[in-house]
Amino acid sequence: MSKILVTGCAGFIGSHVCELLLAKGFEVIGVDNFDPFYDKNIKIKNLGTFSNHENFTFYDIDITKDMASIPKASINAIVHLAAKAGVRPSIEDPAGYINTNIVGTEKILEFMKDNAITKMVFASSSSVYGNNKKTPFSETDNVDNPISPYAFTKKAGELMNYTYHHLYKFDIINLRFFTVYGPRQRPDLAIHKFIKKITLGEKIILFGDGSTARDYTYIDDTVQGIMKALDYCINNSDVYLTLNLGNNNPVKLNDLVNLIYLEMGKEKNISYTNMQPGDVDITFADIESAKKILGYEPTIDISTGIRKFVNWMKAST
Repeated sequence: MSKILVTGCAGFIGSHVCELLLAKGFEVIGVDNFDPFYDKNIKIKNLGTFSNHENFTFYDIDITKDMASIPKASINAIVHLAAKAGVRPSIEDPAGYINTNIVGTEKILEFMKDNAITKMVFASSSSVYGNNKKTPFSETDNVDNPISPYAFTKKAGELMNYTYHHLYKFDIINLRFFTVYGPRQRPDLAIHKFIKKITLGEKIILFGDGSTARDYTYIDDTVQGIMKALDYCINNSDVYLTLNLGNNNPVKLNDLVNLIYLEMGKEKNISYTNMQPGDVDITFADIESAKKILGYEPTIDISTGIRKFVNWMKAST
């Protein structure tokens, strides 16, 4: 039985990854420190769906400090999802993001070296593209102009991963996620906030004029991509790849909000304000490399995804 270590296991994406790994017969070691960025109880609830599984072991630790407390074991691969997330908060706390996202990733890589682990899937972000003028965004595009501390920490992680691949022959795949949404999404993210505000009858405030667009990717599609990357990484050697995991279909903010109101059967109640520092105009993933190399194929369109998310929000409140 393969043993996989998942950092950030109690988070939005991490909890879904753990669930699927366990369902597929893997043994999972989960690591999370319940960062107070949002309510710990939400993360505990995320863990609750699998925390008692016989093949799951949990460690409440900070990856920047305590990796040595994990018993030496025959770990086959790491899915490194733990990070401080969010563009706007990173502008307020760059040091915190540097510590968790850069120092934390270095600690993971050293843990791999010390424990003879050579396989890792790393969560990067579409934020590394900044305000890229060329669309769709390709992995070969220049990403030397990040416009938030969050973005530069994710690029730094990719670069550090290459160094360890070169020096120690680690097999690593960096996955650039594009606006993942769906059940268990972080409460600070747009779709989650919009649905909650509409449910409460509150006004939605949009940044900009509503013409900005995001390549929204449903959680099941993202997790499918992570699993395919993990399988590829485990079963191949001399691997260092950076791949987009998106939906290849940007949706304008105004269209997204209209769709949510329509799905919820509510009258629109919105206002507009200035764009926020660090926000980009568009994200748009070129996913041809992920399709070709991994067999990645997103299947959930935005209408279906919003319907699923709204139904989950109704059921969970």
